[in-house]
Amino acid sequence: MAITRRQLLKSSALAAMTPALGATASLPAFTTAAQAQSASEPAWRHALSLFGDVKYPAGFKRFDYVNPEAPKGGVVRMFELGTFDNFNLVIDGLKGSLANGVQMTIETLTARSLDEPSTAYGQLAEAAAYPDDFSYVVYRLRGEAHWHDGKPVTPADVVFSFDALKKNSPMYSAYYQHIVKCEQVGDRDVKFSFDAVGNRELPTIVGEFPVLPKHWWEGTDAQGKQRDIAATTLEIPLGSGPYRIKEFIAGRSVVLERVPDYWGKDLPVSVGQNNLEQIRFEFFRDDTVGREAFKADQLDWFTERSGKQWSTAYDFPAVTEKRVIKEKFPNASSGRMQGYAFNLRRPLFADVRVRRAFNYAYDWEESDRQLSNGEYHRDGSYFDGIPEFMATGVPEGKELQILETLRDKVPAELFTTPYKNPVGGSAEASRANLREAGRLLKEAGFEVRDRKLVDLKGAPVSVEFLCQDQGDERGVLFYKPYLERLGMTVNVRTVDSVQYQNRLRSFDFDITTAGWGQSISPGNEQRDFFGSESADRPGSRNLPGIKNPAVDALINRIIYAKDRDELVASCKALDRVLLWSCYVVPQFAAGFQRAARWDRFSHPEPLPKYGISGFPNLWWWDAAKAAKTGGRS
Repeated sequence: MAITRRQLLKSSALAAMTPALGATASLPAFTTAAQAQSASEPAWRHALSLFGDVKYPAGFKRFDYVNPEAPKGGVVRMFELGTFDNFNLVIDGLKGSLANGVQMTIETLTARSLDEPSTAYGQLAEAAAYPDDFSYVVYRLRGEAHWHDGKPVTPADVVFSFDALKKNSPMYSAYYQHIVKCEQVGDRDVKFSFDAVGNRELPTIVGEFPVLPKHWWEGTDAQGKQRDIAATTLEIPLGSGPYRIKEFIAGRSVVLERVPDYWGKDLPVSVGQNNLEQIRFEFFRDDTVGREAFKADQLDWFTERSGKQWSTAYDFPAVTEKRVIKEKFPNASSGRMQGYAFNLRRPLFADVRVRRAFNYAYDWEESDRQLSNGEYHRDGSYFDGIPEFMATGVPEGKELQILETLRDKVPAELFTTPYKNPVGGSAEASRANLREAGRLLKEAGFEVRDRKLVDLKGAPVSVEFLCQDQGDERGVLFYKPYLERLGMTVNVRTVDSVQYQNRLRSFDFDITTAGWGQSISPGNEQRDFFGSESADRPGSRNLPGIKNPAVDALINRIIYAKDRDELVASCKALDRVLLWSCYVVPQFAAGFQRAARWDRFSHPEPLPKYGISGFPNLWWWDAAKAAKTGGRS
């Protein structure tokens, strides 16, 4: 039932490997200057922070949380759910199914530190500068940066990549919509101009997009065919990062190999990382087969999505003998909402009372007990896991002032009643909730005839849940009988990952599981999540199709917040409006990542606060441990 990395803004594993979208805030940005400039020009900075001072000064050697003496070598085999048909990340979200691993072959202008919130240091770029009004930012590239073919990374590559992403990627076009121009302004300098002043996070989030080789994409493949940045491809792409794709089997596996002469191996943001010689991503159609492959020592690392399987499926000798380690890694870097999302483009879901009835029909407590052994808590916020932003009680203070300006556009209940999900868990509670669901449906104009729920025209109510795997399906099959007791016809359709992504892009579903990963610094990504302008844009993350002027106004407040207090109040207000609008039936949250591994790897102690497991980027092959596990050396 858990959402995949493609549905979240960032996944736990990927966040530890690469800079993540959305991990920024509408707060004062850059920090100490790397060198002084004239009074009329902004200072060059070695780091960008949205919380004030940075931890690491100019000229620092490495992050504190890495092991600079970590040995290089070893192979890790990792589980991936689904399949793939594309290596072109520019069109991820629009066409094809992107293979995991591609992200580790390319780089961004900056890289995140994992032991301080929302702070970035130079990767491809060595410095950046912007004025006090946040009207533009200039990034200066490192002179030594080069592609795997030896050619230098140039401002032309940056401009080409930015333009290609804005034109072809639904995610990046929304995220960077306020950046109106990208241009070369010096031998190694690139300037990004903004459409207005005061958008405090724009200078920082510019550093997050992947930089691609212009000369490669504008060239021809081995057959002499012109490459197309707007098309899917399984040609191994050229990168500049610490890994490159060595080989693959279409739809089944991708093998990355460490680049021995990687240009950036001695950068402060690279030392002690990228230690494994090979990273193999093995793709499986469902978790069950992947889990059995792990138990048979065909995989080294398995991220467990099912609470019940975590409790019951690991009773085998290697666990007892401590050759396999089970561990939960806390997630302090993000929050999320996951739920059954309604497609508001369908007339059935236009009435909030209908959507609320679906929530009353969902006995989450019993679902958690039966399917997950009580491993979870229920989502009660779009920022679940980040208490600072979670709407609680009734609005007060700055949040109330903000909501008062929107009183005629938001549900009246939110001013007087704390939002709470219905509570089940017993036969009596379930019956009471179903009665309330029936009352809401009747109030919305539906009635039961011959045990079938029908609308005002007498047409029966039928809904289809779109699922991408057996885990999703299992959760829906639990939910289904409750809805059928209300008289609905409920269909469950499970499709492969490519078809699933295609249907999401075209909004071809009634209800599906959706999720939104939130950072500790929300900002421009909220437009793509919930903004009206993204509701009808194919490939956007606004799967429900939310078009709500109050939501739009609150997103604008988040983006242009003048200080942390205003940001917090605006996020709470947005959370409250989204909850009371009932765009999803909330599911569950955990606040940690479950992972089982064959004990062949070691990691620095302690792991960084904002890195979750940090696997595989911070870990290394431990030959002594590996010798004790058997299987392979």
